[in-house]
Amino acid sequence: MEERILFTSESVSEGHPDKVCDQISDAILDAVLKEDKDSFVACECFASTNFLLIGGEITTKAKVDYEKVAREVIKDIGYDNDELGFNYKNVEIINKIKTQSSDIRQGVYNDDPLLYGAGDQGIMFGYASNESEGYMPLPICIAHKLVRIATQLRKEGKFKRSRPDMKSEVTIDYTDSKPKIKTILMSCQHDPDYNEVEFKDFIKEEIMKKVALSFDLNTDFEVLINPTGRFVLGGPAGDTGLTGRKIIVDSYGGSARHGGGAFSGKDPSKVDRSAAYLARYIAKNLVAAGVADRLEVQLSYAIGKAEPLSISVSTFKTSHYDDSVILGIIRKVFDCRPGAIIKNFSLKEPSFKYRDVSNYGHFGRPDLDLPWEKLDKVGEIKSLLKQ
Repeated sequence: MEERILFTSESVSEGHPDKVCDQISDAILDAVLKEDKDSFVACECFASTNFLLIGGEITTKAKVDYEKVAREVIKDIGYDNDELGFNYKNVEIINKIKTQSSDIRQGVYNDDPLLYGAGDQGIMFGYASNESEGYMPLPICIAHKLVRIATQLRKEGKFKRSRPDMKSEVTIDYTDSKPKIKTILMSCQHDPDYNEVEFKDFIKEEIMKKVALSFDLNTDFEVLINPTGRFVLGGPAGDTGLTGRKIIVDSYGGSARHGGGAFSGKDPSKVDRSAAYLARYIAKNLVAAGVADRLEVQLSYAIGKAEPLSISVSTFKTSHYDDSVILGIIRKVFDCRPGAIIKNFSLKEPSFKYRDVSNYGHFGRPDLDLPWEKLDKVGEIKSLLKQ
């Protein structure tokens, strides 16, 4: 029997307890930066049954009602009645936010914003693959779209008896020249008095199959829906939530390495976030320019220092150029200093909303116009390759 070449990625909806926390953290970041773009923010949340703890470090001149911001997010997600075990109207909220350490601030801040030091040490990875239109791995693209569409249908009232907490998992078979879907799993929270047959039929026909067809892929995949047989208790009442716990969902679904630093709740001086965005930008433009079919970029930083300590590339035996050529192009084309990343991506401008990327992935978003997804360096890279 032939062994198949399989790979699986998962995603979760905005009603998942960890994503509730990510959204609140990023909504607080947005509110703070809107009033004071020079703020330093590292906001964390913990959620349980009708309880929310907000913590972290924020140094700002802004006057923000953190509790009000949190309740608005919870309401928007759809946790709006006591039966769900998490209700924006009466959820208990404790605020334990304090100011950022002055030891960190003195290393980050500079009168010249382009000379800002990194807000922490760390390693960040960016990845791109030519296997999909958005230069992302297929499994995570499909997984994200499944829960994004399911949530949209829930909010439009078309996905009857559904509740906010949902998960997806997609297995792709790469054995043959054209990838195909082997399995789609969805776990979708529902009301107690739902019709199981109608509920599952809707998921299969109106979500799974339509999403598969949107990628021009097969619809004869194995289907798994709510494998335990029941999913009534969900959200923070069913499982505790934490900011930053879905780092693989947020990035590449396991197809690439991860430095370990989460994104949500952190202002762009934190290179865990901003340098990961830059690394994706570098990888995507290089792949789009034909440098390699798959490419991963690693950046590393020291706290308080502007220039990265190292830049590394991996091309998984798909490169059309030597690594030394690729690294030379990266150094010529891309400014990796945190201040330059912030400036070039407009990461402190009020028009940019971090909450928009707190769900359904920070990369390869066809529904959002993200600065690190632009392919505006492809021409310059191609010109350098000809020299």
